[in-house]
Amino acid sequence: MVAVGKSCQHFVSPAALPRIPAALSVLSYNVLLPNSQDGWWSYKMYLPPLGPDDTDVSTWEHRKGLLRERIGLVDADVVCLQEVSPLSFEEDFAFMSDDLGYDGVEMFRKGRFRPATFWRKDRVKLAQPSQHKDRTLLTSFRLVDDVKDKDDGDGEYWHILNCHLQAGKQGGRRLRQVVEGVTTAFKTAKNKLKETDGPENLKLIVCGDFNGGQECGAVHYLEHGSIGPDFLEDGEAVSSKEKVLPIPPMMDVSAKAIDRGGDPTPATLVVPELISIMVDMGNAETAYVDPRFSEDVLDRLRRIYDRHATVARQDESSKSSGQPQMGKEDVERWLTTINLRVGRGTEFRNAARFMGWVDPSQESNESAGEVKKDERPPIVIPDDGILTFDNFVSVYLDELRQGKFWGIAWDLAALGEPLAVTDVFRGRYDRMYCSSSLTPAAVLDTISDVACPNRVEASDHLPVCASFVRKKKE
Repeated sequence: MVAVGKSCQHFVSPAALPRIPAALSVLSYNVLLPNSQDGWWSYKMYLPPLGPDDTDVSTWEHRKGLLRERIGLVDADVVCLQEVSPLSFEEDFAFMSDDLGYDGVEMFRKGRFRPATFWRKDRVKLAQPSQHKDRTLLTSFRLVDDVKDKDDGDGEYWHILNCHLQAGKQGGRRLRQVVEGVTTAFKTAKNKLKETDGPENLKLIVCGDFNGGQECGAVHYLEHGSIGPDFLEDGEAVSSKEKVLPIPPMMDVSAKAIDRGGDPTPATLVVPELISIMVDMGNAETAYVDPRFSEDVLDRLRRIYDRHATVARQDESSKSSGQPQMGKEDVERWLTTINLRVGRGTEFRNAARFMGWVDPSQESNESAGEVKKDERPPIVIPDDGILTFDNFVSVYLDELRQGKFWGIAWDLAALGEPLAVTDVFRGRYDRMYCSSSLTPAAVLDTISDVACPNRVEASDHLPVCASFVRKKKE
């Protein structure tokens, strides 16, 4: 589907970005960890839980097929991915080169959830080594057609900043990440590539997962060109002093490049709306900073606990003498239901500690310094350990405070207490910005009316895609 505005074509997926002379096309996509090796919990991202005939839907092979089809159809010159795993990156994304022709690639050097940028060498030429900053990856290109038409030392450069900004209540860090990334692009153009056209002519595209919406300081900085200590995010200043963008304000491509006739810009994060039914919303500020479960969820946890508890034991934390509590076998039965086996997940690790497990290496090496992760003894559930109801709730409170609403909802459903989920949360966390020297020539939207991931969407995020041409000089 395509609509044509004054100067920017508008497409809706499934569709390809058009091949436009002297243009650069970019796709940005958070592909959702787990990939093939890192992470086992992908099935928990699907609500309601997948049936026995649909379990393949959450596997990496199925999801990889969806990614291959989507990325191949869009056919962008440059593809910016977020949440790839270094443990299996080459195997997971071999299809990018083998099947789709993306023979250039750079993966971010640090972290578990990494950005990676792919490009087709028949369309763009890398101008200099990629630069790795705090959760941003900068690549600088020249269009191959420009290189053919001009001497190798001449031509114009296009800079692409692939971002996966810090999640959570970290507005200040998100801002610093964007400031550093854009500043690096500006200095690269001026000092390394010797571009002399001035900051207003820097050809820069900033894209990725911003982990925040319009309230985000990083977004405000790009769109308004500056930000000061009076700007608050989550009730806190994101900067102690004014920060000024080294180039003119940038355009939010999805929101500003086309006339949507009053319709909202499509969401890129479409997931079950769980917070309002899972969290006690009595105090809005406390609900965010120190969330507590709603009475409905606590009642469900109580029923689940009582169904699993078989050990009669008089304990100070028991409400009555001999009230059944969860022993080792009970806990293992619970963990097998939610995590499919014992020995993985934060639920297992926290439950083991509540039940009395202590890392023996820490006891014997208190003065020997920190023990390496691969040298630590395995965590086990003590044979005589007890998980009280308060401990059981605390295990899930830790999941809640880590933002694993989806995992809690899946567990409740698997344990016979499904939440009545009727609404979908829609947020625009994935964005693409272009500098004032560029004009968007095409925008491609991907829209979902149902929660993601699902049978046809491989991630909880949807891609952002656009093509750009140089703005004509007046």
